[in-house]
Amino acid sequence: VQLQASGGGLVQAGDSLRLSCSASGRTFSSYSVAWFRQAPGKEREFVADTRWSAGTTLYTDSVKGRFTISRDNAKNTVYLQMNSLKPEDTAVYYCAAGNRIIASQRMTPSAYDFWGQGTLVTVSS
Repeated sequence: VQLQASGGGLVQAGDSLRLSCSASGRTFSSYSVAWFRQAPGKEREFVADTRWSAGTTLYTDSVKGRFTISRDNAKNTVYLQMNSLKPEDTAVYYCAAGNRIIASQRMTPSAYDFWGQGTLVTVSS
């Protein structure tokens, strides 16, 4: 699976952005897909994921109520709608996919087999 992340940019605090993660190479519908982010000098952290089965989602606490992850299997694309952006959301955002992600590993980067190249989100205050 090849992943392509896009949609990042420079916005002001309170603005919105929608990131897209497009997949090619294999059928996307059987994969769990997650968004991670990495700010300068910090470790990569989990943001949200959508499981292939039942479409369940999980969010890190800091983005709950502001970010929404969704998927369109027909388009092989996963989206991350980010509203009410804050300066602390500034990071490179990566999408990742895997088809063997167990529940306890959903937030662990090493559990994912495929990664996109990242897209930079900068939120100014």
